Amino acid sequence: MTAPQLYLSFPGTAREALGFYAGVFGGELTLHSYEDFSRTDGPADAVAHGVLTGVVALYGADAAADQMPVRIEGAMLSLLGTAEPQILHEWFDKLADGGRIVDPLAKKPWGASDGQVIDRYGLHWLIGYEPTP
Repeated sequence: MTAPQLYLSFPGTAREALGFYAGVFGGELTLHSYEDFSRTDGPADAVAHGVLTGVVALYGADAAADQMPVRIEGAMLSLLGTAEPQILHEWFDKLADGGRIVDPLAKKPWGASDGQVIDRYGLHWLIGYEPTP
């Protein structure tokens, strides 16, 4: 790992959310339950550790009773230039499904294309790319 990775605590929706992100970005999703880890601080079928590996990597779990679920304010997950423009548009559209477009992914006055979307799980994404020469 060469950079910090995001590890999300979901309010009982980790299986659904990580499955959603696997559907958006592709990759391989591995989930381990509380029961798998012999945890007793939540439902046996709750996700104790989930990993999405691929072009976009995410980690997450269901928050235990004494943990706060994810709430991100004043920050965005940036996917600027991380894939070809067509793929970035597909990701943007999939993240917007059930979410809210803050700023459409479109060409901006400075020449680059970018946009912002808050997905159905409350994560704020910045997606864009520079023009091709």
